Amino acid sequence: MGFVRMEEGIGTPPQSLFDAMDVYIGEQAAKGVFLDGGGLYGTEDAVNFVVRKGEVTRVDGPYAEAKEVVGGWALMKYDTLEEAVADQREFAELHAKHWPEVTVVATLRQISEGPEAPGE
Repeated sequence: MGFVRMEEGIGTPPQSLFDAMDVYIGEQAAKGVFLDGGGLYGTEDAVNFVVRKGEVTRVDGPYAEAKEVVGGWALMKYDTLEEAVADQREFAELHAKHWPEVTVVATLRQISEGPEAPGE
């Protein structure tokens, strides 16, 4: 699973990034790698449920303390970890090329299918 984290409230990405992402995602989907994904709106309408000491509390956005938020996500399937890492780098490079003034963290995480750790 891939995540894109960025600063809250930095505005809409440039059209060139949307165009490049459409091509990239289309290619990945055609290869059977990209399964699903999308962008996320800011936290102004977010709802969190916090569980603390057995109690559940609802906390609505916006969140003054939020400096970095998840701006998008993708489910992908690869045959090897090396392929996944290479594609995540290509994804990050699209952001560097088309939106260089913004700091973006592209994170790749493996999805757990049980209690075991990766490689077990």
